[in-house]
Amino acid sequence: MSDLPIVLDPPLAATLSAALDVEGKIVRALDELGPIGGRDVVLVGGGPDEERRLVEAGGRLTVVEPFDRDRGERWSPPDHSADAIVAAWSAFRGVDTTELAEADRVLRPDGRLLVLHDYGRDDVSRLRGERPEYSDWSRRDGPFLGAGFRIRVLHCFWSFETLEMARAFLAEAFGESGRLFGVGLKRARLSYNVALYHRTRGGLAS
Repeated sequence: MSDLPIVLDPPLAATLSAALDVEGKIVRALDELGPIGGRDVVLVGGGPDEERRLVEAGGRLTVVEPFDRDRGERWSPPDHSADAIVAAWSAFRGVDTTELAEADRVLRPDGRLLVLHDYGRDDVSRLRGERPEYSDWSRRDGPFLGAGFRIRVLHCFWSFETLEMARAFLAEAFGESGRLFGVGLKRARLSYNVALYHRTRGGLAS
């Protein structure tokens, strides 16, 4: 899992990391649906910011790389050793049966799989264009809801200190389309909706 929903050069990535979900809605929702506090948690591919947030929430953390579908290599945690698996953006892109099977192997019987992806219908999606996250993935017959997940939509923001900082970031990160979008901004934040797909081991949503 990447700390961020988009790949950026380090200076821009640091700016977005500081701006993303300053209200802490994502970690609170993960803890509510996991929970995370006091539990054994596997973080899939997370960077230092994501690790810090989950540790601050009380998780006992193990970090693994995203599952390689082609090689089919197992994650390092033993069978039934985790209370929750947290993944976002770069993992569980759609639902792959071998990836789900690996998650179920690692989770305890009542363990929880928590997957974050963009939801769309927000300012950020207007900049990024059409993506499966914004349409097919959240459908009732889509890959997540059709595989026993439920969905919670989190209404978050990319929040910047000033309007000028927001406009400068958008121009650097998204080029001319970002610059034009920034011209129309009236406040130093962009709406950003996140889909938190959640299921109990074996496909029992709760």
